[in-house]
Amino acid sequence: MKKAMSLFLIGFVLVLTACGSNNAADNSKVGAAEGGKKEIVMGFGVGTYEEQFRQAILPILEKQGYKVDIKTFSQNMQVNPAMKEGTIDASAFQSTAYMEAINGEIGADMVGIAYVPSAPQGVYSVKHTTLDDVKDGTTVAVPNDPVNQERALRILEELGWVKIKEGSNLADFNINNMEPDKYNIDIKILDPAQIMVSLQDVDYGVINGNYIASAGKKITEALKIENTPMQHRIIVSVNRKDENTPWAKDLKAAYESKAFEEYITGLEKYDGFILPEAWKNN
Repeated sequence: MKKAMSLFLIGFVLVLTACGSNNAADNSKVGAAEGGKKEIVMGFGVGTYEEQFRQAILPILEKQGYKVDIKTFSQNMQVNPAMKEGTIDASAFQSTAYMEAINGEIGADMVGIAYVPSAPQGVYSVKHTTLDDVKDGTTVAVPNDPVNQERALRILEELGWVKIKEGSNLADFNINNMEPDKYNIDIKILDPAQIMVSLQDVDYGVINGNYIASAGKKITEALKIENTPMQHRIIVSVNRKDENTPWAKDLKAAYESKAFEEYITGLEKYDGFILPEAWKNN
């Protein structure tokens, strides 16, 4: 009888242990199903948005137990294909307008989850101290991608230097959508990151403000600053399937946090950046 009882107790304990193991496995699966991953890959183009992340967003996420791999691409056009392929989980480098144009172009399904302190475009020059020097034949460098090029030419249109043809489409915008206005401007099309270093070769350049800040200069030094509409302000992007995952919500919260606001407003280099509306709630 004692031997039988012992065998029964041993069997009972084994059953409980197995049940406990199964429950633990089930709980693990639930965590994964709820999007509880703690490893994120962030993608960036060249500029200040990566620096902002490293210095202010990354510490917030690390305190929450996240491990973040940062990938920097030499050209902005490389970032979104990497997102579609799953090489990166999120990015902070593009505007809503640019993201939507690329969604249609490559069949991606990205969404914005938060606004980032955004640097407006501006007209800069090392040869001129005023815009009044413009004349026929004046050379102006503008970005080569459709969205930033449209932004740049809108600034020149506001100055009366060029006209944008009616019905121009942002997604496939190009130099042929422009025609002369007061002046016959010579437009030079360059990679956005190259305009800064090419100012010696042109009269004026329309430069994205994040490159200005990265070079240790001030956006307020521009001869003309863009009044950036919401569709051209920088956002944090993720694939739509990840929009409501816990890690995406934590990433959004970090960008909208008081700690990140204090970091940005505490540095002179970000003077002139357009601040996120969400910070009004801090």
